[in-house]
Amino acid sequence: MAQFSALVPDTVANCAADPKAFEALFKTLSIKLDAGKMAALQNDYTRQFTELWRDMMASKPPFISDRRLSAPAWNANPLSAFQAAAYQLNAAFLNALAEAVEAPEKTRQRIRFSVRQLVDAMSPANFLATNPEAQQKIIDTQGQSLTQGLVQMLADLQKGHISLTDEGAFEVGKDIAATAGAVVYEDDLFQLIQYTPLTAKVFEKPLLIVPPCINKFYILDLQPHNSLVRYALEQGNQVFLISWRNADASVQNATWDDYVQDAVIAALHAVQEISGQDQINALGFCVGGTLLSCALAVLYARGEKPIASLTLLTSFLDFSDTGGIEVYIDDMQIAMREQAIGHGGLMKGRDFSTAFSSLRPNDLMWNYVESNYLKGLAPTALDLLYWNADSTNLPGPMFCYYLRHMYLENALKEPGRLQVGGTPVDVRRIDAPAFIFASRDDHIVPWTTAYASTGLLNPKKPAANQFVLGASGHIAGVINSPLKNRRSYWTNPGTNPGTNRGTNPARNVDADNWLQGATEHAGSWWPAWTGFLARHAGKQIAPPRALGAATYPAIEPAPGRYVRVKAI
Repeated sequence: MAQFSALVPDTVANCAADPKAFEALFKTLSIKLDAGKMAALQNDYTRQFTELWRDMMASKPPFISDRRLSAPAWNANPLSAFQAAAYQLNAAFLNALAEAVEAPEKTRQRIRFSVRQLVDAMSPANFLATNPEAQQKIIDTQGQSLTQGLVQMLADLQKGHISLTDEGAFEVGKDIAATAGAVVYEDDLFQLIQYTPLTAKVFEKPLLIVPPCINKFYILDLQPHNSLVRYALEQGNQVFLISWRNADASVQNATWDDYVQDAVIAALHAVQEISGQDQINALGFCVGGTLLSCALAVLYARGEKPIASLTLLTSFLDFSDTGGIEVYIDDMQIAMREQAIGHGGLMKGRDFSTAFSSLRPNDLMWNYVESNYLKGLAPTALDLLYWNADSTNLPGPMFCYYLRHMYLENALKEPGRLQVGGTPVDVRRIDAPAFIFASRDDHIVPWTTAYASTGLLNPKKPAANQFVLGASGHIAGVINSPLKNRRSYWTNPGTNPGTNRGTNPARNVDADNWLQGATEHAGSWWPAWTGFLARHAGKQIAPPRALGAATYPAIEPAPGRYVRVKAI
């Protein structure tokens, strides 16, 4: 039992052995657990642990399903095998305990989250003293792996974050974000990039891309083989894109209204004027889609009809179910943010990174602790992970408004509840065909919640909307170039999205029915999207002779200054 006690916190060990410890722990946490369930969990745990100990004494290797503990080194040593199996048993016990709690669903979700943080941190793979792979690496390299791991750990301590990739392998504007173009407009919040056409003919109605402001835009323009921007250009589209400023003290008082009016609406008008088109196509990604939809709702309310089509990629309009991020959303936590930065200040990019990493701690933290520090392996060069580490700041007032009115109050879906510049916001006013994309395994924007947007947009002609579901997660599902021929996506043209809207996207019968009748297609969804764009982009014309216009002269080459600024 000494080995067991070394693997789990005292409270967990005590709870497994003593019913009174259970009661004391739950009383402290103000939660309840049915006595029958508690006894069943204890009995099941005791039985499994006894069997595990008996198997160890009989030299019978345990079954290890945890992929981080599945290498041959873990079974080569009986003690390591027992540690791995005991950890696996403890993890299952804690997760079952969390599931058995009697509490409101939001409380249960936070308990699950906290237990997952504890379970992932407890893994014997995270500690040199209990990781046989790392120990063998030290022997094989005559101590070099340990030395290199310490060097890399000290370097990361100075940087303030764990290195997920070789951060010296890429240069913005050279290796990534290198698609040719020019900045043709800028203000305090953003630069507007116009890209150089790549085809002999282009569609007359250009495309404006509004990326998320909590990350750098070049997730959409990584390298030529996986750049959504370049792909859109290759299909004959004229492409403009917003490059958000990495917020500093000069814009620390900027508000949500400022981002809508002085950035998105300003960009829409600039693209209209440069192209000479009354209507353009517009795309918003993640929070960029929320900002874009707010801006369009304002313009439609003011009598303008600026778009021929709207594309939303993994975006929220209805915030009924916000997935794992809900653990950070309640009135108390938001009030603390408002007090700290709501009237001026910055939401630091490193805080975003920490929060998002905590949603997938094994994938985005602990496996790098093991490989970089315990094994001394150098991080590989991956463009997506380089982008992930290139964090951005946001103005405090803008960020706090977004948290309270969108995430906490879910006010955007209610007509007229919000105002921008004195104009009531009603996304139902957006009278244009919509292409709505969601990722099936998205833990940031659950796909059923994204599907709910089909019932909010273009209500006069819902049949003109198109919903597409991609495989994988929030980022990998979006960045899926046809050149790779990877993953898949689902369509259901026989279903009219949004005609029978559910009230709870987490249990959206409409979305489930849509998926049951959907057809899976191998490869990238990008061609389906550019096909949608082509139907709303007008005729093909000769490309412009120069970028910009007389009133929008080229300021500097793409990708511009703003994207190069690092968060501090």
